[in-house]
Amino acid sequence: MHIDFTGRNVLVSGSTSGIGFATAKSFLEAGAHVVINGRTQASIDNALRRLGSLAANADGFAGDLGTEAGSAELFAQYPHFDILVNNLGIFQPQDFFDTPDSEWQKFFEVNVMSGVRLSRIYGPGMVANKWGRIVFISSESALNIPSDMIHYGFSKTAQLAISRGLAKRLAGTGVTVNSVLPGPTLSEGVAEMLRPEVESSGKSLEDVAAEFVTTHRGSSIIRRAASVEEVANMIIYVSSEQASATTGAALRVDGGVIDSIV
Repeated sequence: MHIDFTGRNVLVSGSTSGIGFATAKSFLEAGAHVVINGRTQASIDNALRRLGSLAANADGFAGDLGTEAGSAELFAQYPHFDILVNNLGIFQPQDFFDTPDSEWQKFFEVNVMSGVRLSRIYGPGMVANKWGRIVFISSESALNIPSDMIHYGFSKTAQLAISRGLAKRLAGTGVTVNSVLPGPTLSEGVAEMLRPEVESSGKSLEDVAAEFVTTHRGSSIIRRAASVEEVANMIIYVSSEQASATTGAALRVDGGVIDSIV
């Protein structure tokens, strides 16, 4: 299978690090033009430097796409995308009884409404072109709601509902809409969280991450954290021409954490 995105314009929201960065890099390697998004110009500049020669086919947009104003500013600069990856998201453990309304609203705006707004903005152009891909980056936490992050799990479940409903709304248009559900993934954020244990134990980051997975996600079948590239591979596939019959789906890259056969 040869996946080629030559001539395709792609937006990956929240793409200066982690899964978003790996996804943007993979699109560039497959010939796409990609807009990298982060909240600050410094984060954009750093991401473009990390891309090396691939950055020649990338632009950077510094703005908060978790706000209506940020989305409108993006649209003014980039009025069309063939592929939209709604990756922007935040997470933070917090007990349910200590989580105020403001935190629920923040998670809803960033994790849910960012994808709603961007899909509403760019979907009609895809329909007009009779081709497009919209991908929501959800989480295994959408199905396995974490007891210490109920507000986060709620936002990820909401993405599944929106993705499925929008796929049905766009039936027959040539535009597919899907969700990707990563499990424990060794992103920069997770690496930073595990760094104290790495330094104190003398073990490798991968070994410490594997121990974390077996302790906190005991149903994992691969018994380790996925790499950001492994998650990006699924996003790339579902965004491709070859995935034209896949829509309305929730595609798991969770290492088998979700104990379900469907």
